[in-house]
Amino acid sequence: MARSTKKIKLFNGRDYSWMQFNRRVLEEAEDPANPLVERVKFLAITGSNLDEYVEVRQAGLMQRIEDGYREPGYDGLRPDESLTVLTAEIHSFVAAQYHCWNKQLLPELRKQGVRLLDWDELGEHAREFARGYFQREVDPLLTPISIDPAHPFPRVLNKALCLALLLRAKRRSSGPQVLGVVTVPRALPRFVRLPSDHGHHDYVLLQDLIEQHLGGMYRGYEVLGSASFRVTRNSNLYFEEEEARSLLETIRVELHNRRKGDAVRLEIESDADPEIVERLRVNFELEEDQVFRCEGPVNLSRLMFFYGDVQRPDLKFQPFTPKPLLLSRKSTGIFDELRHRDILLHHPYDAYDPVVDFIQQGAQDPAVMTMKQTLYRTSHDSPMFQALTEAGASKEATVVVELMARFDEASNIRWARSMEDAGVQVFHGVVGLKTHCKLAMLVRHDEDGVTRRYCHLGTGNYNPDTARFYTDLSLLTSDPQIGERVHMVFNYLTAHAEVDDYSPLLVAPLTMAESFLRLIRREQEHAQAGRPAHIVAKMNALLEPSIIQALYQASQAGVEIDLIIRGLCILRPGVKGLSERIRVRSIVGRFLEHSRIFHFANGGSDEIYIGSADWMPRNLFERCEVAFPVRDPAALARIHSEILPAYLADTVKARLQQPDGAYIRASKLMKDTAPFSSQEFLMQLAEGKTDLDAIPAPGAKRQAKSAETAADAAD
Repeated sequence: MARSTKKIKLFNGRDYSWMQFNRRVLEEAEDPANPLVERVKFLAITGSNLDEYVEVRQAGLMQRIEDGYREPGYDGLRPDESLTVLTAEIHSFVAAQYHCWNKQLLPELRKQGVRLLDWDELGEHAREFARGYFQREVDPLLTPISIDPAHPFPRVLNKALCLALLLRAKRRSSGPQVLGVVTVPRALPRFVRLPSDHGHHDYVLLQDLIEQHLGGMYRGYEVLGSASFRVTRNSNLYFEEEEARSLLETIRVELHNRRKGDAVRLEIESDADPEIVERLRVNFELEEDQVFRCEGPVNLSRLMFFYGDVQRPDLKFQPFTPKPLLLSRKSTGIFDELRHRDILLHHPYDAYDPVVDFIQQGAQDPAVMTMKQTLYRTSHDSPMFQALTEAGASKEATVVVELMARFDEASNIRWARSMEDAGVQVFHGVVGLKTHCKLAMLVRHDEDGVTRRYCHLGTGNYNPDTARFYTDLSLLTSDPQIGERVHMVFNYLTAHAEVDDYSPLLVAPLTMAESFLRLIRREQEHAQAGRPAHIVAKMNALLEPSIIQALYQASQAGVEIDLIIRGLCILRPGVKGLSERIRVRSIVGRFLEHSRIFHFANGGSDEIYIGSADWMPRNLFERCEVAFPVRDPAALARIHSEILPAYLADTVKARLQQPDGAYIRASKLMKDTAPFSSQEFLMQLAEGKTDLDAIPAPGAKRQAKSAETAADAAD
């Protein structure tokens, strides 16, 4: 690092960067250019994002403070200082969420006939329906509790919506006030659909309906006040490996213990009686700044209900049909096709069906002798799970299931046990490392008498549901070298059998970090020698200091660096003398950007890797991850001329990061540039409604020309 940069602040704050990301999602909820119900969905996503952040990251900071940690973070702040800044930022964000709901979305929904009604707004017919619904569906699930010496405060589950009541016995009008608690049933929708006419969609909050019937539940008491509240608890998952009987049993126990985590946040209606708020705060042992007063429904993530219940296509994004995979005319099937070329799929623009078919055909094909696959997250009715279970009955089937996939542990335990019962060999990876790589390998005895490995390597989870709205890349290949190395990775996962060289794969935590640093330094050497030097990296987050330092040095040496980072980024772009040639953009839109792509110009001999890892310490050093090269000329050209240029040209959904970590919409900084949405373009391209010439020049065409040259050379 040059001397002139020693006094420059090298990193932005991690927590500030994450809050900036969630504000970008909130911007989509605020954006009138998005369909109305989609805006409600974006607001719900900000709520679920914040929930996870509070119960993991904020809770983790509090835990570090209690454990006595004083070491400063990336931004130079100690954990206690970071917590103070973060809490203030969350309060500001929550206020912005409810402003969006109350001032923008709720009025617009009413205009469209989607009405969330208060009880006093209901007509007699609607009230009669609501009372009947309460008696049939709600009341049997309720357990009213009053707090007194014989009835201690109930154990409130993490993020469970509850009603708190201030009560006084009618026979003792001057007696003490007691607290009552009713848990709102999780099994029921938070919004009760009411009968309506004239094209209206009328709803009442479930907790409001319960409030109207509190008198019947607390006979003998006078209800002085009531309010909805929700408690968020510490959901960090800790265990001692040395003392564990088995990893599976440990995770099962920890899932139970997670319910007993300390409270870290109390959300409560803003008009709640101060006495109710104070009693809850004291009971949950929270500071005043851990109490969040909500100017609307507690738990905005539940607004996702409207997306499924409001059947108004005019208020949603237009339907999009992914492009199906077309095999060559001479191919007899997927395996025959892969013997002649690799297949690169860009989801959701390309259908996910070929990946599912690859696994299903492997399970059903008698010529396939062995199947191996990693599973991190998958859907409840996953065809992958069904196919692997079927394979266990007729061939050697091995699955590496990650039990510690946060918030998916319970379902993964069920899958693991079911597959073991079906004859599948189930492993849980290397102790101490999450298995996050996305790999599948089929060993097949082909018609020509040769035994080959066929592999799928991806950037996203084996989940057909999320593949419809996550952008990810899949590579299907029969490349012998890649197949051999994938086999070695599985040996590492099942037997901890390490080798010194996994090339051309980059494998964390063994070779990936070192390899990426070497590739960045190589670009620096090319720049210093006057050769083409350019790095384009697309990922979810950038947090690893050694990678950031290497990027700074490469920038100072003359390397042009474009980073497309959806979420966290503590690198400071555009700082004079430090990162003048580094640009950072984030794209937040209809689809969740999830693919990881790493392009190195390499003096004119371009190399591209894709994989499962972000440039974060946990990915590089605490997980098993795999990045792999794109070698097929057509696949390489597609990334060069279509995918990366589209993202770099986006002026509609892109936000450009400033040196201080703030983000500004590209459209505001490039007012004279025609609007271009990368996701909209890629959808139209998949549907055959546009072509590559629609990507704004000149940058895109330069990349396309480079890709064509590379493809020609490979041919």
